[in-house]
Amino acid sequence: MLSVSEAAAIIVENAHVLPAEQVALHHAVGSVLYESIIAPTDVPPFHQSAMDGYAFRFADWHTPQTPLTIVGTAPAGTAQRPILPAGAAVRIFTGAPLPAGADTVVMQEKVQLIPAINQLLITDTQLKPAANVRPQGSQIAQYALALPKGLLLNAGAIGYLAMLGIDKALIIPPPRITLLVTGNELAQPGTPLPPGHVYECNSFALQAALATMRLPLHTQRAPDDLAQTISLISTCAIQSDLLLITGGVSVGDYDFVPQALKACGANLLFHKVKQKPGKPMLAATLGKTLIIGLPGNPASVYTCFHRYVLPAIQHMMGQPLPPTQANLYRLAENYPKKTGLTVLLKGKLLPNNEVLPLPNQLSYLMDSFAYADCLIELEENKADYVKGEPVQVWKIKNPDV
Repeated sequence: MLSVSEAAAIIVENAHVLPAEQVALHHAVGSVLYESIIAPTDVPPFHQSAMDGYAFRFADWHTPQTPLTIVGTAPAGTAQRPILPAGAAVRIFTGAPLPAGADTVVMQEKVQLIPAINQLLITDTQLKPAANVRPQGSQIAQYALALPKGLLLNAGAIGYLAMLGIDKALIIPPPRITLLVTGNELAQPGTPLPPGHVYECNSFALQAALATMRLPLHTQRAPDDLAQTISLISTCAIQSDLLLITGGVSVGDYDFVPQALKACGANLLFHKVKQKPGKPMLAATLGKTLIIGLPGNPASVYTCFHRYVLPAIQHMMGQPLPPTQANLYRLAENYPKKTGLTVLLKGKLLPNNEVLPLPNQLSYLMDSFAYADCLIELEENKADYVKGEPVQVWKIKNPDV
């Protein structure tokens, strides 16, 4: 059996980064930039008013009693730029280009208008040159680096690229992920439960977890039948970059996944990991498809998904993986443990950099995951943890509610 760290490394090593593709900007959020973005233009593209007010040449304003003559209007979105004679001002609005010769904008609340003679007096005695003006290129200059290769595109980055006039991005696309659920004993929620059956929950949990990353999941179901399992694995592998299998990976009479993988010509990377829960887990490749076989027990599936599958997906999408020792927390209470297996616990992060193991840690118990926001990893060769000891934590991304 492999250690947890060895298994995790093998999975990431075989989770190949996907080829780049160009997508429309509104489809790029959550993806990683394949190449750096160079600004095609200055932003703003001209000296721009930051306020509704009046644009003028600061050198023309000698004292608060110096009147300025209003000679025109500059609304946003117009190509016309009024000429600014000496001693003049132009009515201007937020986002509009400054008239040629203007260098300062005074807020409309800081002037006194003299309509009869079409003049104004500036009442802002604290006004400075270039006030309320967004200089051309102050956001970014043309040909400067806008966003670097490898950046994860969030909503702000999408908006920034649109501001640059860019409507497409070359990104590393999300993987095509298929889940193959095995087991004759599984019934669908919302239907009557036949005798000897349990409700299938793994596909629901994994689909919800992937939704937090904006990743779709295609689900297939396989009975406990070797021929059908072989056929479904072959078909799903062709259609997927990542194939997840739940159940059928142990050594029981009806655990057909290892045999089916061999019959399909898959390359078995490992089978069994020194961990609890999820000891029977396996990994394989079939062509370019990475296959991860997860034990059927719900808590085992969800635990292994966060410890192994999510890092594989992140790597395939070109996202950086967190450093192994990046999330060290202090254990909030004693936890008994034997040596020989790494133990992965459902945990809750607390203030003061503490983490609490939750109740109901057995592999078939799912309820604690309703409250968990992390996995606590207790080392294979260490026994009996005591309160205050540092432990590795793997955070679980939950949707904001």
